[in-house]
Amino acid sequence: MIQVFVTGGTFDKDYNYINGELYFKDTHLPAMFKRGRCTLDIDVKTLMMVDSMEMTDADREIIAHNCKRSPASQILITHGTDRMVETAGFLAGQNIAGKTIVLTGAMIPYAFGTSSDGFFNLGSALAFVQTLPPGVYVSMNGRYFNWDAVKKNTGTGFFEETTDNKINKPL
Repeated sequence: MIQVFVTGGTFDKDYNYINGELYFKDTHLPAMFKRGRCTLDIDVKTLMMVDSMEMTDADREIIAHNCKRSPASQILITHGTDRMVETAGFLAGQNIAGKTIVLTGAMIPYAFGTSSDGFFNLGSALAFVQTLPPGVYVSMNGRYFNWDAVKKNTGTGFFEETTDNKINKPL
């Protein structure tokens, strides 16, 4: 079984057509798995629905606690992209042995339809969580990165590999 933890982020935001704001309602994950004709044994659990810019260490503790207590050895976490690397570093420092943990997100909400990268990122993350060895990874744009060798390029909106591991060490 693959455990999927939902934490919010742009991935699950909806669009208010009246005032133009993005907001959280419910996760889109079950509909995405159905639309993608996914036949994997997946358990989806919503831990929180927050923008990663507002995520706290207490929120990260909740994520880590759930990763530790999950019987699954393969865990996928949907997360906001702004603080995804920070959460990956936090999880890496929690000594969660024997589990493959992959964090993924989206730059454009799934609710925006075909312009969203969420569907592609979810599919890529599902493949990576099944094939990578135990550890903590970030999966975006069809690639995966070790938790301590990735950063979000805020100029391009893409995640890229880095060799400056100082910024990504566990908190």
